Amino acid sequence: MTTSGAGTGGPRVRDPRLDFFRGLAMLIIFIAHVPNNPWNEYIPARFGWSDATEMFVFCSGFAAAIAFGGTFVKAGYGYGTARIGYRVWQIYVAHVAMFFFIAAVVTAGSAWLSGDYVKQLNLTWFMENPAQGLVGLFTLTYVPNYFDILPMYIGALALVPIVMALSRLHPWAGLTFCAALYAATWLYGWGLPAEPFSDREWFFDPLGWQLLFFTGFGISMGWIPTPRISRPLLWLAGGFVVLSIPAAHWGTAQHFEFLRQLRDDIWVWQEKTDFGLLRYVHFLALAYLAVALVKGREHLLLERWARPILTVGRNSLPIFLLSMGLARVAGMMLDELGRSAMVLTLVHAAGIAVLIGFAYWCTLLKRQPWRRIEAEHSSRLAAAAHANAPHPVVTYRPGVAPAE
Repeated sequence: MTTSGAGTGGPRVRDPRLDFFRGLAMLIIFIAHVPNNPWNEYIPARFGWSDATEMFVFCSGFAAAIAFGGTFVKAGYGYGTARIGYRVWQIYVAHVAMFFFIAAVVTAGSAWLSGDYVKQLNLTWFMENPAQGLVGLFTLTYVPNYFDILPMYIGALALVPIVMALSRLHPWAGLTFCAALYAATWLYGWGLPAEPFSDREWFFDPLGWQLLFFTGFGISMGWIPTPRISRPLLWLAGGFVVLSIPAAHWGTAQHFEFLRQLRDDIWVWQEKTDFGLLRYVHFLALAYLAVALVKGREHLLLERWARPILTVGRNSLPIFLLSMGLARVAGMMLDELGRSAMVLTLVHAAGIAVLIGFAYWCTLLKRQPWRRIEAEHSSRLAAAAHANAPHPVVTYRPGVAPAE
């Protein structure tokens, strides 16, 4: 998805496909997290085994290689590891801050509106046991279902130094480690505790999901060659995606006994917590079709209609943080206003507009336009000071040249 791999040392050209699909994933994630939302029946997750989460994780791995892979290669292992550690710290702080922000939103909603939004988000235990809850929150041993994507991302990022160290032996050594870790997670049932009062594990187990993260990472680094676009592979990928729809879509499967049985038989292989292989294959098939569809048309993603999505994709972390809180607010609005077609459309349109506007605001802040204004102001002050400064009077004596 870029013109040169992160490990080659060559110049990087920003590929609009990465930002576009990451931005699309962010908007879908917002819709998917609005409670009791009829629009959820029409998101991609209802028609296949993979969904926007896979897009987010794959693109995050791809982007991580762009952001950090070159540091490992050019500046050394120590600096690369330091940068990963700093990014892990940023995501950790974002996770904790998001939890408190959303906890405040649902607490206010429960106090001022008719719903019990604390219970709806399953935060009652935390409110009743704040001491244990705080310890669990800060040690990541208390990870409620709604707050589980960023911890998974932290876990995947923490593995980057190990994979980069192994890649010094051979690029495939690091990828083999990822595959072995994934297999061991399934064989031995490894998982991380999600709460101190039950045996529930993290809903997104990083030991399983890292396989997809490092697939994107490996492609971006140039370790994994991407298959060329060919008609046989297109038919294979397209056939797999189409044939998965009846079994994945409950609205269809519930009317046929053999489809319900098929869903039961393959359920474990599309399981989300440990990232079932059907999810992996389904996402790769969709990604191949998407790349084939856009190939030679990448310039279309740079046109005006796509710019809002690109802008969202370039600010994925702040947009994700806002969208998770905004989704709860949208759910409260729907509870108060009803869920008619018009209300649903207005609430979703307003939410998406807020996210896009916030993305443009983040982009503006990244550009630091005040720097130019400050520089111009300093230049004007310097010019004014120079103009008002007293100039020395030079006198000349006949026959004597002025000093240089």
